[in-house]
Amino acid sequence: MMTKTIEKAIIRYITGTASADELTMLSKWVEKPSNQKQLQTFIEDYYAIQYNIYEPNTDRAVHRLLSSIKKRKTLDYKKKRHYFIKYAAAIVTIISLIGGYTFKENLFTNELSQSATEEIKAGTDKAILTLGDGSEIQLGEQEVYTSEKFGSNGSTLEYFDNDKHSSNTTNYHYLTVPRGGKFMIKLSDGTKVWLNSDSRLKYPEKFKKGESRKVELVYGEAYFDVSSSSKNNGADFRVYNKGKEIQVLGTQFNIKAYNEEQQIFTTLVEGKISFKYEDHEKILSPGQQAIYNLKNKVILTKTIDIYNEISWKDGIFSFDNKPLGDIMKVLSRWYDVKFIFSNEQTKNEQFIGILSKDQEIESILLQLKNSGIIKNYKIKNSEIEIE
Repeated sequence: MMTKTIEKAIIRYITGTASADELTMLSKWVEKPSNQKQLQTFIEDYYAIQYNIYEPNTDRAVHRLLSSIKKRKTLDYKKKRHYFIKYAAAIVTIISLIGGYTFKENLFTNELSQSATEEIKAGTDKAILTLGDGSEIQLGEQEVYTSEKFGSNGSTLEYFDNDKHSSNTTNYHYLTVPRGGKFMIKLSDGTKVWLNSDSRLKYPEKFKKGESRKVELVYGEAYFDVSSSSKNNGADFRVYNKGKEIQVLGTQFNIKAYNEEQQIFTTLVEGKISFKYEDHEKILSPGQQAIYNLKNKVILTKTIDIYNEISWKDGIFSFDNKPLGDIMKVLSRWYDVKFIFSNEQTKNEQFIGILSKDQEIESILLQLKNSGIIKNYKIKNSEIEIE
């Protein structure tokens, strides 16, 4: 039986906080056929993964998918969906990492595509810290760095709020996360920032008291958990990107602004923010997203499913009716590969699913192939051709 203890242990596992005892308990629980069935039923009812894999009749599969979505909406959908997605994400990760599970075995029985002249690995914790004098420090797994003003444990860079380091001049640092990487930084005011692959943040080594706390997302994607202004002498927090300003007091939000994309997405999770560009301003409430078009300079707002936008920081790819072309952009940054479509129409195929960022790229491609979204794929070095 899936008890509250099991549910809690699964969530703690996916967030990387599970204890050794909890991992042992989960491993034993998944081995039981009755528990495997519970996992299968949950996934089938709420995320249609199973029939996407096994259903050979495309029309019937689509009908069942729509029925499943309709069924979900009859529940208290808005309140429950966030929980269900996180729960299913945990299940998918458990399935992908614990061996001997029937569903996993069935999923990967198809013959692997001819490939793998070079192993493609999932991303890891890594970043480059550029100091004010231009010197660089490599940060990453098993790389511990300490100094009087900041330190890193290999996955997080933390700046120390120490008055003895106060200065009249502002010394700016850059944290650059390459393709195939991720990193978290805790600024001197206590604000936490998660940086996604191919992202760069500019920030002061120490914020000046009595002044607005200002940082710049030079490019890429970042999730901000901003330290309240009440803890920083009333100073507000502002994020800049390509001439746009986001002003906040104490909140959580996500910004996606990659150089190769024509739109900038700002998603509010908690609190309140003001999105400004020239004379235009939009006030966002939790659950809303501002979309700024760089070409026509128009700002649109809409209500969205927050988790689909921020799951990346918790090690999950959550896609809900996302075009394959957009999905491959996300995967290309994380796995540091290039995708080539032999048929441009395939880019428009839509996918619903939850993937672990720890999965091998080929297991994801197999899932897409078995679901009928793509015909085949070929891997050659760091290029993947989609048919």
